[in-house]
Amino acid sequence: MSKPDELLVDIASRVESERSNQMSLTVVVQGAVITGRLAPEAVWHQRVAEVLEGSERLGAFSALFSHPAGKTGAPEGDEPPTHLHFHVARILQGSIGIPETGGMYRVAIKDVGAWTVGDFSYSDH
Repeated sequence: MSKPDELLVDIASRVESERSNQMSLTVVVQGAVITGRLAPEAVWHQRVAEVLEGSERLGAFSALFSHPAGKTGAPEGDEPPTHLHFHVARILQGSIGIPETGGMYRVAIKDVGAWTVGDFSYSDH
């Protein structure tokens, strides 16, 4: 999208202001379908930092997420969010979601071409 969907920006703002990670959303970004729960930016950064910290090869990168360049997590003042922060999320491909356990994705709101409320999952049954 050339101009971010205002309703999607409002949803992201509410996730930030309520500090909630219970909003499930599915988005289409350049042909990829991502489904999962939204998290406030600060919570997402903290979780990514924790995962990286536990990695022997990637531990040095955890500091970038612990204290991202002057960011506190929530947008400054009345500045609307520019990204969605997914956790426990999957990229849907065919009848499977990758990774099965869920991952953490950051998506620019302006790049979302379509979206729906809810989390899609598949079953073999």
